[in-house]
Amino acid sequence: MKGDGRDWLASLALPAVARQQLTVSLQMTDALDVLLAPLTKELRDYARRQTGCKALSDSYYGIGELCAVTILAELGDCRRFDNSRDAVRYGGMDITVFQSDRRRAPGRLSRQGPPALRWALYEAAHAARRPGSPDRDYYVQAAERLGGNRACLALARKLLKRCYHTLRELGDDALAPPAAGSGPARRASSASTSRADGAANHERADGLAA
Repeated sequence: MKGDGRDWLASLALPAVARQQLTVSLQMTDALDVLLAPLTKELRDYARRQTGCKALSDSYYGIGELCAVTILAELGDCRRFDNSRDAVRYGGMDITVFQSDRRRAPGRLSRQGPPALRWALYEAAHAARRPGSPDRDYYVQAAERLGGNRACLALARKLLKRCYHTLRELGDDALAPPAAGSGPARRASSASTSRADGAANHERADGLAA
């Protein structure tokens, strides 16, 4: 926490014990930030050089280096899934419905599978809903019907399906370690076109599988 957030906390009139607890908590947060900084740098460097991570971050708006590493690590070899729906179920992003002879409860996320995968996809969806994103129109339309939170979840599922197709098409290369001594790769100038074309192809495949 930086800037205005800390200034706001400092301005609060708190009992002495609460102020001490807050101070200790902030000191612990600062210490963790120091410890995490080199690990974060290492993960970002890995994502810039590893084929599967580069494919995700270069192809899909909203998926940055840390999200790409997390998605790749949690999905693993996507050839083990028969289709993108299996990947959605694995990630706990599918909607479960309780139904009896008298009532039908609203659908909720199953929340089965890796929590880190759901976190990365939701973070990516939050970024992908911004103006300028190819998915902005989809998010706006979904938000009008479902509300902002559910629209983000729907976008996260869409991103998961795209990631599944991309990693599956890469085959063994998706999980191959970076070549020794390889530097950060430059993004292709046609990355935005590839994002649109790839997403359209993958969504057509999902429609056929449905």
